Amino acid sequence: MTSTAGADGQLLAVSDLHIGYKENRALVEAMRPGSDDDWLLVAGDVSETLADIRWALKTLAGRFRTVVWAPGNHELWTHPRDTVALRGVARYGQLVDLCRELGVITPEDPYPVWRGPGGPVVVAPLFLLYDYSFLPAGSTTKEEGLAHAHRTGVVCTDEYLLHPDPYPSREAWCRDRVAETGRRLAELPGDLPVVLVNHYPLHRHPTDVLWHPEFAMWCGTALTGDWHRRFPVAAMVYGHLHIPRTTHHEGVRFEEVSVGYPREWRERPHPPGRLRRILPADEAS
Repeated sequence: MTSTAGADGQLLAVSDLHIGYKENRALVEAMRPGSDDDWLLVAGDVSETLADIRWALKTLAGRFRTVVWAPGNHELWTHPRDTVALRGVARYGQLVDLCRELGVITPEDPYPVWRGPGGPVVVAPLFLLYDYSFLPAGSTTKEEGLAHAHRTGVVCTDEYLLHPDPYPSREAWCRDRVAETGRRLAELPGDLPVVLVNHYPLHRHPTDVLWHPEFAMWCGTALTGDWHRRFPVAAMVYGHLHIPRTTHHEGVRFEEVSVGYPREWRERPHPPGRLRRILPADEAS
């Protein structure tokens, strides 16, 4: 593990920047740390093209002392607008190479230790995907769940653009990622708490408020349902749902840190693009 935190900074987080929208790109252009010691956790869905992802992460890495990134589903899409046509594991590998070129920490790197206020804690960026185990009511299999989603018209674009190559399915890729990540987390020193950073929530409860419950199938895996108890979790940071809020489950803080699409954040009372402080924790957290 590495440690580069200063003594006076904040551990901040954001996700779902979606800078393909000019309004969201402007939000990233305006993002600044509060001090030279601030870290920024970016929990996925920066954009769909390598050029946009490079611009955003390079911009943020030039301002924050440390940037930690976990991939979202949009980064993993093989999008027709992208000049890079890599799929699946090869695309993820290119994203990791891009981050390393920019000095951004990825799920493939040693986990850093935050030693600023509220620390020390291990910061663990994760890449776990989903396996369709968050089934809609009345469904008992992936096939039944997908059939229900198609009937209701709520089908994630991943079904067309997120390819698992060379894995036979997204759920097979997910199982491998969960097994390897669980092994790494189990090897961490037991005397340090951990902040887990993943694009998807590690427990199903945050999806209970979805307007379209069918979408939960693309929001995580039941395989991580006990990770907030299995590991000494100080906070679980995620995005994807575009419902920014703080919840608690079995005494563990879950932080959804999405920006979301302009049509969503325009309706909210708070200014868009605010960075969420994870550490030091607010007294009410």
